[in-house]
Amino acid sequence: MSAEMALSGRNAVITGAASGIGRAIAVSLARRGCGLALADLDEAGLEQTARLAGRASRISCHRLDVADPAAVAAFPEQVLLAHDGVDVLVNNAGVALGGSFAQLSQADFEWLFAINFWGVVRMTRAFLPLLRARDEARIVNLSSLFGLIAPPGQTAYVASKFAVRGFSESLRQELRGTPVGITVVHPGGVATAIARSARLAAALDAEEAARAVPRFEAMLTLPPEIAGETIVRAMERRRPRVLVGRDARIASAVERLAPVSYWRLLERMGRRGDRGGN
Repeated sequence: MSAEMALSGRNAVITGAASGIGRAIAVSLARRGCGLALADLDEAGLEQTARLAGRASRISCHRLDVADPAAVAAFPEQVLLAHDGVDVLVNNAGVALGGSFAQLSQADFEWLFAINFWGVVRMTRAFLPLLRARDEARIVNLSSLFGLIAPPGQTAYVASKFAVRGFSESLRQELRGTPVGITVVHPGGVATAIARSARLAAALDAEEAARAVPRFEAMLTLPPEIAGETIVRAMERRRPRVLVGRDARIASAVERLAPVSYWRLLERMGRRGDRGGN
């Protein structure tokens, strides 16, 4: 096996490809000569991603709801109409949900899990036979900084991203000795539209809701292009895990040092930063 996974001439399926990290991953893969099957609900966004990734020799766009079991089950056949196989599956599609556990309804929780977790499981199940048929293949699952640490006010999102992490790590062990490797990704604050498009708990009052989005958005500073390139480099290097951004690296280190009290330490560090620290 070569030192790196060669991506030129291979094909990648990317969910959530209409914007943000998914789009950035697509562009980085296109630069390496990788064919792309781009999936999202936002068809206009998919077309824009396809234009930006125009270097790829084979690009197909697919309207897909990863929360729809029948649509996901039928998706591999659609991809094979446009591509000669699948070497990389990037499970990037995800949504956010603001509000404390007491404010969230059961329906809110189930809506988020259908996309963030069950979408990953269903896509993996649907494409694993195609991936196992290749000489080398990789599944890339997007967890989060909040798959490493668990802040208050994010119970549903945190639970889904910890679930993606656990699923990925267990499946990696099951796939040892096969051509399929797994990379689990923990991005920190990447400058995407996830805060603006987040669903807010109905129990949040209007004033609290108005404060929540800009406060969360202010944490999203890393350009998605940097995140996308970091993730693709991790694929090439067959990395089992990648932390994207300084905030993710710091939070991971603090959590390892203080697995119970890390949140108090991170809050203290944040307050020092607000007072002008670098």
